[in-house]
Amino acid sequence: MKVKVHPNQILELPNASTPKEVAEKLHLTAPNQAVTVAINGQLRDFNYPLKEGDEVQFWNFEDPKGQEVFWHTSAHVLAQAILRLWPNAQPTIGPPIENGFYYDFGNLTLSDQDFEKIEAEVEKILAENHKTQRIEFANKQEAREAFVKNTYKCELIDSFDEKGGFSAYRQGEFFDLCRGPHMAALNKIKAFKVLKTSGAYWRGDSSRAMLTRVYAISFPDRKQLKEYLHLLEEAKKRDHKVLGQALDLFSFKEEAPGMPFIHPRGLTVWNRLIEFIRTLKTPDYVEIKTPSIMSKELWERSGHWFHYRENMFLSEVENRQFAIKPMNCPGCMLYYRSAVHSYRELPLRVAEIGHVHRFEASGALNGLFRVRGFHQDDAHLFMRPDQIREEIRRVLELGNQLYMTFGLSYRLELSTRPEKSKTIGTDEDWQIATDGLKGALDDWGHPYRVNEGDGAFYGPKIDIHIRDALGRHWQCGTVQLDMFLPQRFELEYVDSDGGHKRPVMLHVALFGSIERFFGILVEHFAGKFPLWLSPYQVKILAVADRHVPYAQEIQKKIQKQGILCDIDDSHESVGKKVRNAQLLKANYMLTIGDQEVQNQTVSLRTRDNVVHGEVDISDFLAKVVKEREERALMSPYSVT
Repeated sequence: MKVKVHPNQILELPNASTPKEVAEKLHLTAPNQAVTVAINGQLRDFNYPLKEGDEVQFWNFEDPKGQEVFWHTSAHVLAQAILRLWPNAQPTIGPPIENGFYYDFGNLTLSDQDFEKIEAEVEKILAENHKTQRIEFANKQEAREAFVKNTYKCELIDSFDEKGGFSAYRQGEFFDLCRGPHMAALNKIKAFKVLKTSGAYWRGDSSRAMLTRVYAISFPDRKQLKEYLHLLEEAKKRDHKVLGQALDLFSFKEEAPGMPFIHPRGLTVWNRLIEFIRTLKTPDYVEIKTPSIMSKELWERSGHWFHYRENMFLSEVENRQFAIKPMNCPGCMLYYRSAVHSYRELPLRVAEIGHVHRFEASGALNGLFRVRGFHQDDAHLFMRPDQIREEIRRVLELGNQLYMTFGLSYRLELSTRPEKSKTIGTDEDWQIATDGLKGALDDWGHPYRVNEGDGAFYGPKIDIHIRDALGRHWQCGTVQLDMFLPQRFELEYVDSDGGHKRPVMLHVALFGSIERFFGILVEHFAGKFPLWLSPYQVKILAVADRHVPYAQEIQKKIQKQGILCDIDDSHESVGKKVRNAQLLKANYMLTIGDQEVQNQTVSLRTRDNVVHGEVDISDFLAKVVKEREERALMSPYSVT
């Protein structure tokens, strides 16, 4: 039989061949190759039988799909090791996550001292190199009987749709309920590390049992593990919660959990972020401001009252129910309805820096990354169907300009229509929408991947995942096509033929949560912001009191150019003043002593601790003003 190996290779194979045999034939058996396989677009096991005309695609560990299967298989190895050491533990679930995986257990207590013991047992299991075997159950009852001693598994089985199919995986003596797929064998796992433990409620419900969650990570190469552990150490040094306090940028108070207080220096960064995105959008966007509290009737109309109420902050005034907005969209719908619109106005691009509030459990709060009150750089674009492709291309261009300014690379993901019965809109609507997004991505030319069936019920979307200086990915930007809200709010425009038509609408956010993006930037730059964004741009270090008057003259010249400038006129030594300025990540330090006063110069030291000696203040100002105006990532004084 013949099968196609993506993208364009045709192989002649014996009947009943499997992807494992294809991988061997193509010499894809190295640890970091052929981690997972898809047959006709569906992830499968390596022993899945092939048939005539099948298309086979392999992914290695560097691909997110490859990592997902690699780490999912590794989670079973972790569970197997723990059950060997603690036979009475009750395994529950063990999914892959963004970096590694975890497994939750009932009836298990661990400490950090147990990690080495678990890792040693993992090494034994990997040396045994068990083959993974998939077992299919005929029905829910058969699956239940296989896990009758594990109440957690039985509860999961009972919650599954009878038509969904039931399966388990075996590796050696370990047998676990799992939909798969898995790697064919364990020999591709070459490095394994237990990272931490924590408590977790069963099924995320605080009224249910507390479980022990064990986090770990694995790689097909020991070097990759070493690099990852190094990045973890670097990430600790860059922790935005620690740097935010050290640089006096923001704080959190018990009186307002999950709602940050932005300090004056932090507001400097904040305002420049807002100014930057407004500059990018001018003059193509109009900006509005909608109320923070709106009535129950609005949220019922938008659908949030029925599907999102548990995440909303509610209040009652004069026997009428209100909610603090968890998103800006419904308010923008009311704005659009406040006037009659012609096809000539479209596309209408409406921006809003909206303050929204969402209830997050206290255990989920995490500095600026997960908060209860935050701002979104929302935009809602109303357009005709024929304008979709061009508008999305413009948004991608805007996003590229924004992320590149911060030195952030990114990847794009297109999520398409979920199961038809779970979506709104006609087949034609979805085809137009998906073709518009895909066409724009193709026009843009940036690589992207397709997540089949991962779109929202109301439309396909493009997610933008940025990559920071430590190689971590963050989902920030989104371009979401919405066929639902224009329908619910009966939005219309008058077309060229005089008829009333429904506009197509795009939700666009590039920062996403501005608070979260702020936190990402703190860690991305390790607090060392580029000059245009920095809250500590220039520090003047006066050697003695007699040098302060000249320092004040220099400060005025610098401030006149719109550059932030502070004087350290304390009685500390020059070395201590330099150290203090370095701790604040000041971009430039200007030391003024007798010689500088006499020569009417300043002695320049840059943040990278390079002393450039005496410089003319006019030359210095010309360079830093240009650096600021260009929003340069590098200083003109940087040593390359």
